[in-house]
Amino acid sequence: MKTINANFKEHRIDRGLGSIYVRDYAGKDPAYVLMHGYPDNLHIYDDLVPHLIAGGRRVIVFDFLGFGASDKPAGAKYSFEQQLDDLHAVVKALKLDKIVPVGHDSSGPAAINYAIEYPQHVDSVCLLNAFYMESPTAKYPEFIELFATTSLKALTQAILRSPEQFAWVLNFQRSLFQEHLTEEQKEYYSKFLGPIIDANFRQQPSSGPAFAQMTSQHFDELARNTKRINKMWQLHIPVKLIWGETDPYLNYGIARHLATLLKKPELHVLPAGHWLQVDIPDQVAAIMLEHN
Repeated sequence: MKTINANFKEHRIDRGLGSIYVRDYAGKDPAYVLMHGYPDNLHIYDDLVPHLIAGGRRVIVFDFLGFGASDKPAGAKYSFEQQLDDLHAVVKALKLDKIVPVGHDSSGPAAINYAIEYPQHVDSVCLLNAFYMESPTAKYPEFIELFATTSLKALTQAILRSPEQFAWVLNFQRSLFQEHLTEEQKEYYSKFLGPIIDANFRQQPSSGPAFAQMTSQHFDELARNTKRINKMWQLHIPVKLIWGETDPYLNYGIARHLATLLKKPELHVLPAGHWLQVDIPDQVAAIMLEHN
């Protein structure tokens, strides 16, 4: 597995306090709009994008405000609603008609809620080991649970201020994510994915504030979306659920549960972990491009 270079247009889209960074790869619409999760940025899709482009499709990837190459303004208020608005800002700025929002990890809510709020702009939805609502089998990484527990805010803020302590917690979590990966996948995780996550926090300004604010809203967001089940059920938009089967947290049970609450689900399980677009990008792309 290695990244293949492809040409893209860069955009900076104003979001008031700052701008978000976007890459636009030419191809046939509807465009795939790929979104990242809590500790990540758009580079988690570096290996998937070339396969989608080879399939002839337009692909757009962007960093949410506060992450990656997007601005990280001091005093910004980060939220799931803000991320939904970031997605809509991309659609408006690039004058997109129909899109396929692709949500991974914590961008699952943006993908599904965008289909609920703006169905006229959505051709279909794709979720990759993502969460949306409360689910019977869901487990969340200890790293996320820690920062999502609001009563521990003093502790988590202290951890964020200490690079050594934060690195220890991050490495602890990293080891658990890799437990069920193949040796090849573990090696690539260390070489490719680990540095992406590390850079988000080590580079200044850091993604730490955005991460801390987003995770603090984690359980409230799950509760809010659980109340939107009827709206999700009313969607006549196809939803592809593509899941890595060895994810110890956002497990396949979440996908099965979501499938029972959707009118047009399509469920796939693959031999990969949480970041399946990194582990087996060719297989993920093949499913995404099928009948789409």
